Amino acid sequence: MIDILIVEDDTELSALLTDFLRNKGYTVSAAAGGEYAIALFEKYGARLVILDINLPDVNGFAVCSKLRENADTPILIVSARTDKADKLNGFDLGADDYIEKPYDIDILLAKIKGIFKRRYQRSILSASGVTLNLADRTAEIDGKPVELPAKEFDLLQLLMENQGKALKKEYLFNTVWGSDSNSELQTLHVHINRLRQKLGDDPKNAKRLITVWGVGYKFV
Repeated sequence: MIDILIVEDDTELSALLTDFLRNKGYTVSAAAGGEYAIALFEKYGARLVILDINLPDVNGFAVCSKLRENADTPILIVSARTDKADKLNGFDLGADDYIEKPYDIDILLAKIKGIFKRRYQRSILSASGVTLNLADRTAEIDGKPVELPAKEFDLLQLLMENQGKALKKEYLFNTVWGSDSNSELQTLHVHINRLRQKLGDDPKNAKRLITVWGVGYKFV
């Protein structure tokens, strides 16, 4: 998974911002259009999306809405559109913040740091009797320590971070295993079954790791 996906049709601005953020230690990908941005996100995932509104194909509002269908990744809208109605529309569609262009790069960086600190520097993730210690990558289920190999841990973490939301199989696979993996989608099913065994879930009547038919899985 990359740190930041920049969706910006101004190629010069996009390149400058990409280089700036990479120099700050972030992994960054960029897309000049909405459809390509959605494809990149579904393939690789991202911890933050910096999103322009005026794009050459679908507009940023449509991109925001699409991303919100299956993920709660923070979305930071950066746009020259300053009307109150546009800002309200962005927030209604699920954006976490809205910054007007032109912006101060230090202010943008501060907001990015704030998002990463609030969202990703938690050391403990706990829900439904499952506790993950993200610092030392240990797990407890119903108070008992459970050994989770790396991919099982990453998969469960991703599902728990999106608790209650159905995540597509392809998104889960590409995010956890990466686009360059030689594994196949069946690998995801195997790991889901292993997690269910450790969670004590009956596949036919799962309580925590639910199959959403035609979509994928969700943690409840």
